[in-house]
Amino acid sequence: MLAADVVFSGALMLCWTRILVALQVSDGQQLIPDRDSTLTEHTFPSVSPCFVDDIFAALREDSGTDGELTNSTLTLFGICSVSDNSSGSVLAELAQEIRRNQRNQLKVLYPTAALVSEDEERGSLLLAFDLPQSPLLTLKPVLLLAFESPVAGEDLDVTFTSQSLQPSTQSVCISRETQYLLLTGRSSEGNVPQKWRVSARTKSPDMNILIGGKSGNNISMIPLLLFSGETGTNTSHAPVSGSSQTSFLCELKRFLGAVLPRQHPEAPLLQLDSLKSLPPLKLALTSSETLLAGTIRSSAPTILSFAKRGSVFPDKHGELALSPALLEELRRRLEHTVARISEILREEKVANRAVERLERLREVSVIQWKEAASGETQFRALLLLKALHSVTFSYDMQRRLRATRKGRNNPAGVNVCGLRSLTVSLERHLVGPHTANINNCYGSCAFPLTNANNHVVLLNSHIESSSSVDERAPCCVPVAYEALEVMDWNEQGTYLSIKQDIIAKECGCR
Repeated sequence: MLAADVVFSGALMLCWTRILVALQVSDGQQLIPDRDSTLTEHTFPSVSPCFVDDIFAALREDSGTDGELTNSTLTLFGICSVSDNSSGSVLAELAQEIRRNQRNQLKVLYPTAALVSEDEERGSLLLAFDLPQSPLLTLKPVLLLAFESPVAGEDLDVTFTSQSLQPSTQSVCISRETQYLLLTGRSSEGNVPQKWRVSARTKSPDMNILIGGKSGNNISMIPLLLFSGETGTNTSHAPVSGSSQTSFLCELKRFLGAVLPRQHPEAPLLQLDSLKSLPPLKLALTSSETLLAGTIRSSAPTILSFAKRGSVFPDKHGELALSPALLEELRRRLEHTVARISEILREEKVANRAVERLERLREVSVIQWKEAASGETQFRALLLLKALHSVTFSYDMQRRLRATRKGRNNPAGVNVCGLRSLTVSLERHLVGPHTANINNCYGSCAFPLTNANNHVVLLNSHIESSSSVDERAPCCVPVAYEALEVMDWNEQGTYLSIKQDIIAKECGCR
């Protein structure tokens, strides 16, 4: 249970802070850098649109169903043990609130930059937070530091000290599995701007803590303040940034990341805009029945993207107005595809977390038989169907390629022209997938020719019958392709683009 003066039973509020960093000198005195000090300025990276939603998902998924904190949850949030003063209790209460879906009225204020100066020999620094004027400051905050990338090296113990923390000294334990650090703060006495000064010291002088940037073996973190107020607290000033559609897209992104086969190509990122495509088609309430029917019935793999680069999804939410017949077809196709994906996940022994995410996605996209569905529900159901088509296509192609490799293991099929996997990386401002398996063709086109047409049969005969002929030999190339569909969000709405001839699905000698 939480202490009596800490209430976590209503709206959750996230506030980013503006930060500068100063040194903590050896005698305990705080040395605040002045304007003439030599400091390094770091610009905060643009965070993912799902950055905040991922934090709440981690709390929901990594805590036990009975609300108890698991060891993995404690490690994830840098808590040394469940008995750690108030940190463990606060985390447990937050997890319970999120599992009960008691999260709304989220507000995110983005920092601009940080000035960083560290005592590298002693492994210590001072964080000075400039907080804007806000009635939230009268509530008891939680300071959350999110790691920009996994922590490398040995485990690390860090002690934070500040009059703004309660208790004033708190320790965290950092390991490779730690993604966040949670510190409990002290509420202010008035609605006025204030500055927090938090000193941090590590026992490992070769591992520094860095806010908002990267440097050598430093740990790079992104800070935010989390407020939780009583039910009924007036937070009408706070814009909502955790809409059901945004949460759906973030859940879909996490599901695709967990369920798709792991592939890590090192090629440069491919910009989807560089590919030729048919004219984009708008998906909206006014879309034609022919367009919507073709989109629902297409089984081509789909990339879910959004054109607006930044830390939020476009505000415009997607809606559809399907006819009763087409709505019923979408319901049946989605139901069938979800059942097939569930079977694939069992056969491929994918982690249970992916199954749980699929069930949550299905619940918010479900269309009841012979019942009306809202425009947003129809849109989510279509998105889920298209995303699941990408999953089934990926696993079907993977199984086909396995069969091809088994054929090549037969001495009679060595080096024969055939399909092989080729994965390319896609630009990162996507819901998913982040890669595409476009395949390629490799192997010999010696007799007997693979999938040959008349031209290549005559060409090969001509070359073999004349030792002096100077002609190109038959080559193993793709002869049939699958299109790639891209659903893109921007300020004007949702658009479907069809990129033709992207994925090689058949090889032949030409």
